[in-house]
Amino acid sequence: MSRRVVVTGVGGISPMGVGWEQTRAKLQGTENCIRRMPWDHIEDLQTKLGAPAENVTFPSHFTRKRTRGMGRNAKLATLATEMALTEAGLLDDPLVKSGQLGISWGSSAGSTDAFAEFTNLLRNNSLEGLNATTYVRMMSHTAAVNIGVFFGITGRIVPTSSACTAGSQGIGYAYEAIRYGRQDLMVAGGSEELCPTEAAVFDVLYATSTKNDSPQLTPSPFDADRDGLVIGEGACSLILEEYEHARARGANILCEIVGFGTNADGTHVTQPNKVTMQRALEMALGDAGLSGIDISYVNAHGTATEHGDIAESQATRGAIGRAVPISSIKSYTGHTLGACGALEAWCSINMLNEGWVCPTLNLTRVDPRCGELDYVAGSTRAVDGEFFMSNNFAFGGINTSLIFRKLS
Repeated sequence: MSRRVVVTGVGGISPMGVGWEQTRAKLQGTENCIRRMPWDHIEDLQTKLGAPAENVTFPSHFTRKRTRGMGRNAKLATLATEMALTEAGLLDDPLVKSGQLGISWGSSAGSTDAFAEFTNLLRNNSLEGLNATTYVRMMSHTAAVNIGVFFGITGRIVPTSSACTAGSQGIGYAYEAIRYGRQDLMVAGGSEELCPTEAAVFDVLYATSTKNDSPQLTPSPFDADRDGLVIGEGACSLILEEYEHARARGANILCEIVGFGTNADGTHVTQPNKVTMQRALEMALGDAGLSGIDISYVNAHGTATEHGDIAESQATRGAIGRAVPISSIKSYTGHTLGACGALEAWCSINMLNEGWVCPTLNLTRVDPRCGELDYVAGSTRAVDGEFFMSNNFAFGGINTSLIFRKLS
């Protein structure tokens, strides 16, 4: 028998700020968080744009001893999780170490400075620069493992290193672990640190924005004149909990997760397939027992790449069957890769609980090849609905869709 799954705490760090108060102010404003980065020394890198998470202060108990196996990725993830556990009223609760709490967490990769340490070995046949923490900082599950060690979490760990769907798969697999009785609580989410290597991944595919002298005008998801994506960084941690368990301990319930769908295109590593993308959305609707008419808002993946925007919007129209309100938070933060699915779900949860949604910035003329949807642009919009969807799509043809229910 399946169980109900709710969210009882969240911690978010992104280019928009730390926590919801700072994030809300950015989402309700009209300026993004894109910056020109000091990357001019990198030969042939066309984009010079990024979205750093600035003014992040780590508490004094994040000592060198406790964080020596952490790069920035894992430190951001651990801080976001501490924020989430605090909001859920669990930070010092014995439940954290009881085995009832697990972790489902994703990143595209570990910290890239650690990769550079291994590069010296491969290029110069030298171990100089390597130390006992190099691999721990580099490994794809560095954030998941370091969260567990920092808080003493002894439940299952599910690392979801699936690029742009890492955070949303982290939430989805945590939801399934609780729904089917494997855990009572889960830390779920994703994290990524900003590095020019990540910009280069897309730069060589001609998929990055080169509006280097006008960062406020990019990215432009779904716009006919978009010129590519921008890379950002951040971390977002959600505490998922079985509904009756949360009620019994008097937890504040933020929303319910009611549907999850994930699949693979099985056709091409970097070219999206609208047919299988649509199928993933339909899987989430089926899991939730809903139809497209029930969805009041869609938080789009919305990367501002030509093939991605077109395929995603057509898949969304096909699954929902009408011009549902839709917008992209990446127009504010850039593409935060492994963190985006969790950050975007969190923003959607709070926006819908407050009865509004953000617009897509820099969207002035919708690409006519995009699906027929209600693209929210210009300013925030009041939205009063019970169910909303958050979608992400990744290299490798990995597709995810999450459906949340607002609780009155």
